[in-house]
Amino acid sequence: MAKPVIVAVDDEAAVLGAVVTDLRKKYGKEYRVVQAGSGSAALDALRQLKMRDDPVALFLVDQRMPQMSGVEFLTEAITIFPDAKRALLTAYADTEAAIRAINEVRLDYYLQKPWHPPEDNLYPVLDDLLNDWQGSYQPPFEGMRVIGHRWSPQTHGVKDFLARNQVPYHWLDIEMGEEPRRLLETAGLDPLKLPVVLFQDGSYLVQPTNSQVAEKVGRRIHATLPFYDLIIIGAGPAGLAAAVYGSSEGLKTLLVERVAPGGQAGTSSRIENYLGFPSGLSGGDLARRAVAQATRLGAEILTPQQVESVRVEGPYRYIKLGDGTELSCHALLISTGVSYRKLAVPGAEALTGAGIYYGASQSEAINYKGEDVYLVGGANSAGQAAMHFAKYAANKVTMLVRGDSLSKSMSQYLIDQIEATPNIEVVLNSSVSEVSGEGKLESICIAHADTGEVERVPTGALFVFIGAKPRTEWVADLLERDEMGFIMSGPDLITDGKPPKGWPLKRAPFWLETSVPGIFVAGDVRHKSVKRMATAVGEGSMAVQFIHQYLSTL
Repeated sequence: MAKPVIVAVDDEAAVLGAVVTDLRKKYGKEYRVVQAGSGSAALDALRQLKMRDDPVALFLVDQRMPQMSGVEFLTEAITIFPDAKRALLTAYADTEAAIRAINEVRLDYYLQKPWHPPEDNLYPVLDDLLNDWQGSYQPPFEGMRVIGHRWSPQTHGVKDFLARNQVPYHWLDIEMGEEPRRLLETAGLDPLKLPVVLFQDGSYLVQPTNSQVAEKVGRRIHATLPFYDLIIIGAGPAGLAAAVYGSSEGLKTLLVERVAPGGQAGTSSRIENYLGFPSGLSGGDLARRAVAQATRLGAEILTPQQVESVRVEGPYRYIKLGDGTELSCHALLISTGVSYRKLAVPGAEALTGAGIYYGASQSEAINYKGEDVYLVGGANSAGQAAMHFAKYAANKVTMLVRGDSLSKSMSQYLIDQIEATPNIEVVLNSSVSEVSGEGKLESICIAHADTGEVERVPTGALFVFIGAKPRTEWVADLLERDEMGFIMSGPDLITDGKPPKGWPLKRAPFWLETSVPGIFVAGDVRHKSVKRMATAVGEGSMAVQFIHQYLSTL
């Protein structure tokens, strides 16, 4: 397989030579460095690379070039290699142009010349960009293949699990072409028993569970120890932040996740208001970075693994996993987040996974290229998904919003983007009243509250973002919850100056501590939490401080 390419462009021969030398010194083993002395020469080289199907990972381009500036070059270059990372070399006077380029060509970074020493001023930036590119890069496929029916909920479950865990695979629809049937015949497998997952080593799984797939691809589903200082349930932003801070501060930390790291935030196609990422990032990118960071610092992560119950015995808190294993710890943090509410209309349950999907379901987006897609919901998650589908998949995206305005529930930057996107239509005062189809979604009924009209429209795709609720029934007999199921903590547990019933200590609960000492809560699952990713990250990291205070009393 050809090495990915780094393209360096500068019209000054001495500067170009210095850039190329530094790039080859650091990245020559994994990447091929291609140089060009002008934008036009670089574009010619890109076209040749495209014809050979060679991947381009990064453009490193000087802004001040005659005939074609760096931004002008990138504008054309990204039409050839749209997924390549983009960095601009600038002089101090070019800063304003570089900032404009963040919006114009989705510039990832700009570097001021001179960049020496590269160990301090060049390599850290490029390392980050190249790691990001590698995280989403799919090389000419040589690995796992999934064979199944497009409209099968079971097949969707496998694909969605792999996509959310960022495991690359090649999807083969049994009804499209001869290749999938030939593969099944070669392996002696029944085409009626799908999905089938084929692995590069020649092995396969038929109608597998997520745990079977996870174990096969090297995910950890069993703990290495019977006891931990801190066990975290739920690997959304709050849980991942707690794992980073807990492990970095010397706590033996275990993180248990039911589906995939990142939680609901991990399904976001684009997050543009998270501090420190001016060009935005996907939820998957954020999850990947956080998992790598937590693992490097010593946290242990189990996924997919279900926590069935929690019990307390003296100073120890015990969790029981879905496979029957019981683990203990001194402190427990619940950060299970929330789940999208189900669409409670006739026909919806039978068609879930066969045209009706909850969340962005990026594994299904490519299936709807050139088709019309409907989204239900008016908050940020729905807006991010609409932008994603409008750009990569659908001919037209229709957002069905129950309220009379997007401004009541969506950030202004997303509203502005939606209004500027011609293939997104927002229908206010509307909801889905019925769905129908034989084996797959074929049509939906839209109820218009302002006119009383009910309209039936044909579609094969409905993505649902209609609010969320916590999944806390498994701790209902142990912890205080509010009427919606969110877990109470800290000052919210105090009534008339008194701690909750059964509280055994003289001190009041710490902030983020639940009605049971040593069990903490953070993120969206907490009563009165602010439903923002940055807040969840803050709570997860802050919870570790209170956990240290609790551990000091044992």
